[in-house]
Order: sequence, then structure tokens, then C-alpha cells
Amino acid sequence: MKTYYLASFLLLALSSCSNPPKENTETTQPANKLDGTWHLVSSKSIAKGDTTVTTPPKDQEMFKMFNGTNFAFFTHDLVHGKTAKPVFDSGAGTYTLSGDDYTEHLAYCNYRDWENRDFKFKLTIKNDTLVQKGIEKIDSLKVDHEIIETYVKVK
Repeated sequence: MKTYYLASFLLLALSSCSNPPKENTETTQPANKLDGTWHLVSSKSIAKGDTTVTTPPKDQEMFKMFNGTNFAFFTHDLVHGKTAKPVFDSGAGTYTLSGDDYTEHLAYCNYRDWENRDFKFKLTIKNDTLVQKGIEKIDSLKVDHEIIETYVKVK
């Protein structure tokens, strides 16, 4: 009888042993340099040879966020809407990036006539600075200008 209990105990002890951990064969992909939140520090619009500094006005700020496939942006006033002309603009969509060729598909925007449009830009990233440069053209809205936006990555 003692042998029966001893054998049962050994069998139970052996079955409760876990298998050694498997070696992790998954590789971690390096984060996309674009991923994260970016703060707009300067923006220009060039139309018919005239350059206009467009944002950010001293009482507003703009942020743009990226993950592996999507982007979103918003602009808001710094006085929490307590002004004669409160500001809150936003948009979001998907993007592709191949080298420095960046294309946005703007799926959502508070300016609804801008939705479901593609915009092509050139992106350069150096250290914590991103520059987005390209043409925004929507014939039906009489929009045809080049933009140059400079962002700094939020840490």
C-alpha cells in the first residue's frame, strides 16, 4: 500500500512540473520613426507665389499623432473656448509612407468637404523634427496651395 501512495505521489509530482519555457522566436519590430505625438511649431501656405505664415497663432496650438497606419490632428485655442471665436479643428485617417513619400487619406474632418480625399507630401525627419511639405488641391473648394509644416516630437 505504501508503494501505491509513493507511486501516486511521484506521478502527481512529475505531472505538475511545467515544461521549460520556449525560446521566444518573435522579433520585435523597431518603432516607426513617425509614431507618436508631434507639436506644430511653424506652418506656411504658398499660393500663386505668395507665402503666408498660417499657424500657429499665439493663442492656438496644433498636434498631430501617428501610429503604424493612422494619423489624427487637432488644433485648439488656448483659452478653452472662452473667446469670441473659439477654435477646435480636427481630422483623422490613414496614411502610407514609402521613403519620404507620404500620402494621407483624410477620412474624417470637421471641414466635411475635405473628407475622403488623398493628399501627397514629402516628409523629412531629422532627430526630433518632422517637416511635411506638399500640395493641397481641391478644385471644388478652390483650394490650391503648397503647405510646409514643421513639427517637433513630444517627449
